Amino acid sequence: MMNRTLAILVSAIVIGCASGNGAEATWTSLFNGKDLTGWTPHGKATWSVQDGVLVGVGGMGHIYTDATCSDFEMKGMFRVTEQGSKANSGFYFRANPPADNINGFPRGYEAQICNHGDGYTGWLWKPGKHTGKATELLTKDGEWFSYRIKAEGNHIQFWINDKLVMTYDDADYKTGHFAIQGHNPGMKIEAKELYYRELSK
Repeated sequence: MMNRTLAILVSAIVIGCASGNGAEATWTSLFNGKDLTGWTPHGKATWSVQDGVLVGVGGMGHIYTDATCSDFEMKGMFRVTEQGSKANSGFYFRANPPADNINGFPRGYEAQICNHGDGYTGWLWKPGKHTGKATELLTKDGEWFSYRIKAEGNHIQFWINDKLVMTYDDADYKTGHFAIQGHNPGMKIEAKELYYRELSK
């Protein structure tokens, strides 16, 4: 009887582990590391792929994924570098190009990437306004860092290098694209290992 009970417990553990592995398999890549397939640029920024990294330079502009999402988790690696001017970027979600100016700032949420001033990396921005406060600045120009974003209903959370830095509730934007920002000339934004998975409702 004891052997049978032990066998059942072991089976349950194995099934649980298998289920966990299946959940991890639901991550979907946003960037193939080779070209800009699945992305659409707008604005003045120039986008390219260099050594498996998505790179943006040259001025204000945004590059949007074809993928759209409402409730999701996203993770990726980012690096912003000054090249004569202060570096400023961001990763957008639930975002759409403005109807009256496709090259303008997206209408949606922005996970800030900027290591100076107020509203630094880890803050939640809405168009023109820093909204959800990050608890601390954990990033530096010229250094890679990990961003993880979770948006479920009105509840939004950011992790920088696996540390929770921002939690905020907001209902203004429901669904839209992911996008990366090139904010100004004289800076470079780089991104790689970009993945997302939709959350069940």
